[in-house]
Amino acid sequence: MDRLINLLIFYLGAIVGSFLNVCIYRLPREESIVFPSSHCPHCNTPIKPYDNLPVFSYLILRGRCRACGGKISARYIVVEILTGLSFLFLSIFFAQSFPMFIISLVFVCSLIVVIFIDIEHQIIPDEISLGGTGFGIVASLAYPMLHGTSAWRSSLIYSLGGIAIGAGLFWLIRIVGGKAFKKEAMGLGDVKLMAYIGSVVGPSLTLLTTFFAAFLGSAVGLTLIALKKAQISSRLPFGPFICIGAILAFLWGAQCIAWYLHFCH
Repeated sequence: MDRLINLLIFYLGAIVGSFLNVCIYRLPREESIVFPSSHCPHCNTPIKPYDNLPVFSYLILRGRCRACGGKISARYIVVEILTGLSFLFLSIFFAQSFPMFIISLVFVCSLIVVIFIDIEHQIIPDEISLGGTGFGIVASLAYPMLHGTSAWRSSLIYSLGGIAIGAGLFWLIRIVGGKAFKKEAMGLGDVKLMAYIGSVVGPSLTLLTTFFAAFLGSAVGLTLIALKKAQISSRLPFGPFICIGAILAFLWGAQCIAWYLHFCH
């Protein structure tokens, strides 16, 4: 029975992942995520319901449109599987707290959208960052335990503090880095994204997110340079590293900070 439930949770996540693919494709193009219905990006033929089953349809059609045979990006099945696994993992991780499970789903799913859009287009849609900031504030008011408190006023202060630190720190990096390197060192989209993340995770985990993002970005950048896949002057989208760092901080940040403080003493 548990396996069946887990399978259902995974596939529900895959269905949501199918919608995330719509967002990933349409938001950068400023298209409606509601209308028209799903269609082939090559021939614009509407996709039949039996060809729109998450994971299965991609495998059955071997990643091609039934109508024109055009190749469909592997990103579609990757996002569906990733979202399905996220649903399953978060349902286990937050098994004792349904509100945290719901908040974590919205948070992680929105960051999945950001990761893939930023990789492909090097932009972060305001619909995610600004809308997400509003979500973070509302979630903090509705469920103060998001910030480890039972008082909504304290939770709101943590949320606003996270916004101020996240956006403020990256805005400072943007200004100072721009003057130092004579070019844009940090995109405004990253600043807005950090405001969203700060509204959900609070001040201390916002700083930890920044540390994780910088570490991951440096590690990947140096690896690409070592493999001669990039140069020092190459520009990597930083949004994906921010998102991964935020998810790590959201899930395990409190334990990391507790371990660090214990180690220091």
